[in-house]
Amino acid sequence: MALARASNGWRTEEGPALGPARALCYDQRPRVSDKEIPLELDPVILFFLLGLGAGLMRAEMRLPAAVYELLTVILLLSIGLKGGVELAGADLARILPKLGVVAAMGIVVGLMGFAILRLSPRLPRADAAAIAAHYGSVSVGTYAVAIAFLDTLGVDYEAYAAAFVVVLEVPAILLGIVLVRGLRPSVGWASVMHEVFLGKGVVLLLGGLLIGVLMGPERLEPFEPLFFDAFKGVLALFLLEMGLVAATQAGALRRHGVFLIGFALLFPLLGAIVGAVFAWGLDLTLGGALLLSVLGASASYIAAPAAMRLSVPEANPGLSLTASLAVTFPFNVLVGIPLYYGVLSVVYPGVGGGA
Repeated sequence: MALARASNGWRTEEGPALGPARALCYDQRPRVSDKEIPLELDPVILFFLLGLGAGLMRAEMRLPAAVYELLTVILLLSIGLKGGVELAGADLARILPKLGVVAAMGIVVGLMGFAILRLSPRLPRADAAAIAAHYGSVSVGTYAVAIAFLDTLGVDYEAYAAAFVVVLEVPAILLGIVLVRGLRPSVGWASVMHEVFLGKGVVLLLGGLLIGVLMGPERLEPFEPLFFDAFKGVLALFLLEMGLVAATQAGALRRHGVFLIGFALLFPLLGAIVGAVFAWGLDLTLGGALLLSVLGASASYIAAPAAMRLSVPEANPGLSLTASLAVTFPFNVLVGIPLYYGVLSVVYPGVGGGA
């Protein structure tokens, strides 16, 4: 069953609106102009600021590890299921080539990051490659905030956008390993592939997508309270913990110098531009362009650290985590997402168009 955009969300080309599960992202939301930029903070951002402030003041507050793990699982499955439900009637023959292009974007961003990082004479090749792998990969948390941002504005985005996260998770990580180790068999590629392709993020996102596609909206309605209605609440608690984690990394900024801090602040802007260019080439909507820009600007803190620790143990993980968690993640969440949307809403040529 093909889908077409309607003023109040998605509808079937036959005309009648679908049931509640089809309205996961789009129905019952106030619409705003594509060029209207929100001035107030989304409430979920305040949870991040609460965690960041509490961490910087060394308050006795941390979510139990098991709770954080559960929130991550629910968040990943929610994003996957939401994309899968919307993909249920989509034309995969049109979508798959686009996903291949998006995967190439991860390589481009990773190579650009590596080239810039190598300008620092104090940064060893292994560290430069590891950091580049983090920035060529993606942050699911940042993507989730961007989804919440678009949902608040009532801006539509491509049904298959969740698949962008899956395909961007892997290429830059493999690139980072190749930049250090080459293609030698001694790398232990079997272990690397297992870590990358069977990591928690890829498995849960891809699994959620497949479940959503196979089950469709009607059969997933009983799961709406947990995976869809509670999405913002789960995201708020996740961001609370991420604020606390970012605060623990803040002290390391003094040790890693101005170059790394400047890279972590400025490279996301370049990554966002790359994402916007790719979005334009793929003829995405304004919402889809924002999501791809945000992914280009984000840095991994789940999949990439695990893979780099396994394959490039000589790289200093503190450098990558400090840059991605203490600088880039807060920057994107607090400043980057509304900034990218504001610029795209003015200059993006695909406003109102797309797949």
